[in-house]
This record gives sequence, C-alpha cells and structure tokens, in this order.
Amino acid sequence: MRPLRRAPGEARLAVGFALVVLAQALTIGVLPLAGAMLAPDPRLAALPLAALLLGAAAASVPASFLLDAFGRRAGFALGAGLGVAGGLIGAHGLYTASFRELVIGCAWLGAAQGFGMFYRHAAAFGAGAGGRSAAVGKLMGAGVLAGLIGPALAGWAEGLFTPFAFVGTLLAAALAQLGVLLFAVLLPEARVSHAVDPVEAVRRPVAGWRAWGPPTLIAALAWAAMSAAMSGVPLGLVACGVAGPAVTGFVAWHVVAMYAPALAGGVLAERFGAFRVAVAGLALAVAGLAATRLTGDVGGLALAFLGVGAGWSLATFGTTLALHAQGPSSRARLALHDGAILLAALAGVLLGAM
Repeated sequence: MRPLRRAPGEARLAVGFALVVLAQALTIGVLPLAGAMLAPDPRLAALPLAALLLGAAAASVPASFLLDAFGRRAGFALGAGLGVAGGLIGAHGLYTASFRELVIGCAWLGAAQGFGMFYRHAAAFGAGAGGRSAAVGKLMGAGVLAGLIGPALAGWAEGLFTPFAFVGTLLAAALAQLGVLLFAVLLPEARVSHAVDPVEAVRRPVAGWRAWGPPTLIAALAWAAMSAAMSGVPLGLVACGVAGPAVTGFVAWHVVAMYAPALAGGVLAERFGAFRVAVAGLALAVAGLAATRLTGDVGGLALAFLGVGAGWSLATFGTTLALHAQGPSSRARLALHDGAILLAALAGVLLGAM
C-alpha cells in the first residue's frame, strides 16, 4: 500500500464526510432533550452528549494509528461500523426507556465521530500545499448538505416511530453511518502517511510546539464554546416554547453555519492567513456563546446559535490549515490535537449544563 501523495477519491471522501456530519446533526440536537427525558436525576441530563464526546476523544488515538497502519478504507469503515451499532443501541435505549443503554449507544456514536474527524486530515494530506485550503474547504463545505437534509430526514423518521420520541432520529443516524461505511469501502486504497524525522523533531522542539500548540489551543476553545452552546440552547429553546421536534430545525441551521463558512475559508486564509482566520473564528464563537447566555427569546437564541456555529467553522478550518502548514504531522501529534479539542468539547458540555 503506497503512502497518500495526492487526493484520490476526493468526491467520495466529501460525500462520506457529509454523511458523518449528517449523523452528528441528527444526534447532537436531540441528546440534551433525550437525556432530560430519561435521566433518573436532572443533573445527569447532559450525560448522553458527554458520552458522545468522551467516546470521540477516546477514539482519536486509535483512529490515527489505524488509518496509517491499514489505510483510509479500513479505518473509516471501522469507525462507521461503530456508529451503526451505536445508533441502534441508542435507539433501543430510547424505545425501552433505558438511560444506561442510551449512554452506551452515544459513546459508540462518539467513537464513530472520532474516526470521522480524520476526514479533514485525509483531505489535507491528499492535497499539495497550494491546494490544501481548497481541499479542506470543499470537504468541510460538504457538511452543509447535512444541515439541509437533517430536518426532513429527522421529521420523517420521527413520524415512523411516534409516540417513541427520538427513536427514529437515532435510527436515522445509524442509517447515515451505514452510508459512511458504504462510501468508505469505495474509497481508493491509500495510507495517510504521518511520518516525520524524529531526529529533526528533537533538534527543533520549539518549532514543533509552535506548529502544534497554538492551533490546538484555539481549536480547543472554539470546540468548548460550540459544545457549551449545543448543550444549553436546545433546552433553552424548549423553555421559550419551541416544540421538541422543531428544535431539530434550529440545530440544522446551526450545522449549516458550522460548515458553510469553510467554503469561503480558502479566500480568507490566503488574504489574512490561516491563523488569523482561526483567531477571528474563536472570537465569534465565544461572543455567540455569551449571547446565548444573555438572551431569553427565540430569535436571540437562534442568531447567537448561528454565530457560535460560524465561529467554530472558521476556527476549525483555520487551525486545520495551520496544523498542516509545515508539512505532515506525526500520528501521535494529530491524535493529541483531536483528543485535546474533543476533551475541551466535553468540558464545554459540562459548562453548558450548569
């Protein structure tokens, strides 16, 4: 198996990522509501969403090494298989009103998301330095489809399983992960090479930290802001009188805001630099999160929610480019980067639940 030196199967990679985002969009909006519905203690309502993020963080290290050892096809297919199982387990937990089973299913769904996060690294490695911003931007932009399709799919799935709330939505997430699996096995085989010269890494430890540390810190803060908003806003919308199923529509537009700005990210990065784009995105995400805490009406919550999503998009896009700007990163460094931002997202969930 040859190392990845170009971008074979770019379209299939984008479709697979769009389906990853669709599964994410279907779950993250309903998990706070499902947790509040089934939790034996109100303080545990955020546990399903926390389990999803913990599962993603735990999968980030093995995902990086498996994608390098066995190639994109096997690695992404394995992650999607975990997602299919997690969606089915979570749906059965909702059907039987088993909070424990719901949490277990969410952890498996999170593991699938941990593998899915490496789609953006695969796109970055598959493109040359000149085309990297366009490749990552197109891949992340494909996630817009998830926001557009999500509400209709969730509404259709919920109608099939009425009166069992959210069962259909988690089954739809499992179906989306099945689509990820199918597109993963259709990818041209290639190994994402993360090799670096260990001698050079020892000689220039400061440069290595500068290439990895600041992007990781910015991305972590942006992910914490996004997950804090995701944990609190759905319940806030319900408190404002929005019906549970309608919350999915608000989440869908939030998902659109999470990925649409990346389509223009390449132009912004060329003009202002990837790192400045990331910093601006972080500022927007934090401001949006603060606005969600200060406003008490539906319109204000919706606008602030969109702001958090757009800020997260620019921060994630900019930090991904910054991370790869100085050439291939080691497997361990990529795993630590994704693990750090997912743990920050977990901390954001706990903050949002307060």
